[in-house]
Amino acid sequence: MDAVTTDPHALDGMSKKELIRKEQAIAKKYMGGVPWLMVAWGLGNLAVWLSLWPLVMTGILPLWAGALIACANITLCYLPSHEAQHDIFGRAGTKWRWLNEFIGHASLIPLVLPYRVARLTHYEHHKHTNDPELDADYGTHAKGPLDSIRRTILSQQPGATEGLNGYGAVLQRIGRTDVIVDALAYKVIFYGILCALAWSGFALEAILLWWLPRHFALVYIVFFLSWSPHHPAKETSRYRNTRSWRSTLGTIGSLGMEFHLIHHLYPTIPLTRHPAVYRELKPVLEARGCELGDL
Repeated sequence: MDAVTTDPHALDGMSKKELIRKEQAIAKKYMGGVPWLMVAWGLGNLAVWLSLWPLVMTGILPLWAGALIACANITLCYLPSHEAQHDIFGRAGTKWRWLNEFIGHASLIPLVLPYRVARLTHYEHHKHTNDPELDADYGTHAKGPLDSIRRTILSQQPGATEGLNGYGAVLQRIGRTDVIVDALAYKVIFYGILCALAWSGFALEAILLWWLPRHFALVYIVFFLSWSPHHPAKETSRYRNTRSWRSTLGTIGSLGMEFHLIHHLYPTIPLTRHPAVYRELKPVLEARGCELGDL
């Protein structure tokens, strides 16, 4: 076993360049290969959500149970696409590129978030983390947990300019107004389907299997994927713009975001490998001045 995993004092006296080489050598071991668990997550989660509609409409599954499952499905749908946004399933020119793009687009359908919008704005978040002018997700920052929930709910109201409603301004700034068409098309189709369902006598199904679970998912996702790992969002340096933290809901309940620091340092490491690479990198991260909390 590498000495860095068992003896933090082994790093004493190392220069900055030596620490970086050590860090990169460890991180490299966790890169590459298709994370098939995330493939199953993305496609399986979408399949379960789609199956809710016929099951509930035919009375096989109670609507209340379908609503609870839908909340979980839509909350879980973002992360597989997030992997695709970083080309983790397959880089351009490789044999798995089609799978990368398919999961990227398909897994986000329940969230009504176009893949190209998500990818481009997420890149801006990585390039300008915690920059109040340039970070595409800066509007998700809040004073505390309740304030985060409040701000996310407000950002989903008509006329809001933060959250998903603020992505249009980001796309304009980076010269990708063509992608705004994707967002408009998604919204038109989304509300068109909801109206068609209501007209057909399935208004409650439309509300409880899609509309309301989507709002719940946005609050949950913003809280754990954006607010928690970046709070208090005052620093922009590579090793300090994100933190590790211990969630009361655990690693699964926080969608793996206790280790979000690893993602910002090495975006191409799959989510399912973050706990392992964090444990091995922890002494190096401490030496680099990262905020690790009590994790």
